[in-house]
Amino acid sequence: MGSSSATNLWVLLGLGLAGILMMSKRLKKAVKEDFGAFVERLQLLPPPQPAPPKAPHPLTGLSFAVSDVFEIEGSVTTFGNIDWAKTHEPSSQTSPVVSALVQGGATCIGKTVVDEMAYSIHGENKRYDTPTNPAAPDRVPGGASSGAAVAVAANLADFSLGIDTDGGIRVPAACCGVLGFRPSHGAVSHTGIIPVSSSSDTAGWFAKDPNVLRRVGHVLLQIPFAVLRNPRNVIIADDCFELTKTPIDRTAQVVIKSVEKLFGRQILKHEIIGDYIYSKVPSLRAMYTKTSNGEVKSSSLRLLANAMQKIKRLEFQLNHQEWISSVKPTMNPVISVQVQEKLELTEQETECLYAIKNELRAAMNSLLKDDGLLVLPTIANPPPKLNSKEIMSEDYTIGTYSLLSLASMSGCCQVTIPLGLYEKCPVSVSFVARHGGDRFLLDTVQAMYATLKEQADIAIAPKSSTKVVSEETSADIAKEKGNEAFKAKQWQKAVGFYTEAIKLNGNNATYYSNRAAAYLELGSFIQAEADCSKAINFDKKNVKAYLRRGTAREMLGYYKEAIDDFNYALVLEPTNKRASLSANRLKKLFGS
Repeated sequence: MGSSSATNLWVLLGLGLAGILMMSKRLKKAVKEDFGAFVERLQLLPPPQPAPPKAPHPLTGLSFAVSDVFEIEGSVTTFGNIDWAKTHEPSSQTSPVVSALVQGGATCIGKTVVDEMAYSIHGENKRYDTPTNPAAPDRVPGGASSGAAVAVAANLADFSLGIDTDGGIRVPAACCGVLGFRPSHGAVSHTGIIPVSSSSDTAGWFAKDPNVLRRVGHVLLQIPFAVLRNPRNVIIADDCFELTKTPIDRTAQVVIKSVEKLFGRQILKHEIIGDYIYSKVPSLRAMYTKTSNGEVKSSSLRLLANAMQKIKRLEFQLNHQEWISSVKPTMNPVISVQVQEKLELTEQETECLYAIKNELRAAMNSLLKDDGLLVLPTIANPPPKLNSKEIMSEDYTIGTYSLLSLASMSGCCQVTIPLGLYEKCPVSVSFVARHGGDRFLLDTVQAMYATLKEQADIAIAPKSSTKVVSEETSADIAKEKGNEAFKAKQWQKAVGFYTEAIKLNGNNATYYSNRAAAYLELGSFIQAEADCSKAINFDKKNVKAYLRRGTAREMLGYYKEAIDDFNYALVLEPTNKRASLSANRLKKLFGS
């Protein structure tokens, strides 16, 4: 009897434990159903549809979520901080941006998690829990608008609203693999939104569908009807792609192939954007000392990122210092240092920071004009793992902010475009258009999206010749970079790029011939002759290689051989004036 009772007790305990485990699993599932994206569920319904023949509301049938920095009447805006929520009353009005979307026919379904005080770009919020990244659950979702990106990525909302100061829309879009649009600064009302850094803050939005992204833009930007314009100038920011760990054939090359297919190769250009900024923004040079010519490319982007962070910190303190001083809130230690320690700047330094913003906007508008796009990576590295030390590393922080600072400091509009996965992490590129070019940018994304996706899928697809194709493609990109450097009279840099192309594809006559041209400019005649000979071995009809070898041999004193090269070039191209003049000149001096 005692033994049976004991047995029954263990059975009951076992069943009880099993029941507890099942319940905990159910609870865990319930908590994870919304991926931790929402702070509060609510519903704002659109007005009734107008009677025919009037057109229905433009956003009819769409649902959206709102980052918890937008005011909604009757709800406390938490700003990602518990102490903020405790010390603020429910809002007495709804942000005009939210109201415009509801009036436009969309249904608001809730408020989503933001980074603490919308200050970080990682998306980890210990107070409200970090939303789970649907595209890579072991990785950060990105911030500040982490929950808004997660809501779209998890198909919980058709689109969502967020705030972008120094990457708050672009970074989570890149981390979660969705479209993210940062409009031109000032293009969307900022009334009823808690400010972070007023001169850089923008209200942006996420979507999975480019058509939805565009429809939302038409409502918020109040864009008048205009004829669709194709881009006439697509600039690849080569130095920016050098900052990333993702292979170029998965990013820049996808864009290049898409542009070639849709608009033709002639509109493609390459730019060392760091050099361009340094030359066009004198206040950046005035505030920071140039250390050496070799550092301009990388350092100018870093200097821009540094200036961006100073302005953000300065303006955040101006907006919220009184509250921080009186409440002394509990905050993430890293954010606490940034927002509580006073930034010491002279009046001249402050003026210089804002001058950088104005000069950069003018420089970017001049570069892009009405129909230009700048193509760059959105973030430097794959999304870091949750709770990893990488987030705090200088390499990650500076690399990421270097890319984000261009739009934040210039006020230009930027869109993040997902391009699938690489090593199980989302990959993206960004397009930047001039300040005020929002409609053009939204239209271009709509026009290019299907082709970009197609080219991204081709790049991902496993093929027996994938490695060969990849190396040939990369070699051609390196050659194009060499051509750009050559045009800019950066001979040594051109040699470097052509050498990279040769390493990737050593059977291409053009690469050797082009490197020879750069060697000639540097006065390296022996190397130029050797490269031309290799080019001729691969292509017996390469006229440029004969001309360049003839020039190298003339400079080395091999006059007879030089005459032979010029004569052979004339056999291939009888009307070639350069070959004719060079051959006749040498024959007069040294005989045939």
